[in-house]
Amino acid sequence: MLSQINSLLGTVDDLVWGVPLMVVILATGVFLTARMKLLQIIRLPLALKYMFMNEDEGHGEVTSFGALCTALSATIGTGNIVGVATAIVSGGPGALFWMWLAAFFGMATKYAEGLLAVKYRVVGDDGHVLGGPFYYIERGMEKTGAGLP
Repeated sequence: MLSQINSLLGTVDDLVWGVPLMVVILATGVFLTARMKLLQIIRLPLALKYMFMNEDEGHGEVTSFGALCTALSATIGTGNIVGVATAIVSGGPGALFWMWLAAFFGMATKYAEGLLAVKYRVVGDDGHVLGGPFYYIERGMEKTGAGLP
């Protein structure tokens, strides 16, 4: 009985976390890249300009460079660094190409996520800004009329 359950869970695991999920994630990145007209390339000079620009008149607790470093540290962890090394060792140079391709399209996905987080953020009673997936899913679906159960 346990071997049948294990076999069923293995099949579901392969279906959910296997090639179909990778295809969906990559297709989402390709769609967003096309929809935003190659934002990763077109807006790179502007992004670099804002990243290193002096912010004497800016408001807030963190500089734009500090915010970038914080976002990158939350996105790129030790597991990702070790994962890249493991992929290169086990998959060879072809793995590096596919990681670069996935990262290129992943930039559009990350941009869309950040844009939604900024668009649907809220300011708390104490003045701190609150945002993220929970906020943009709830508030974005509320505005489109999809609603949450």
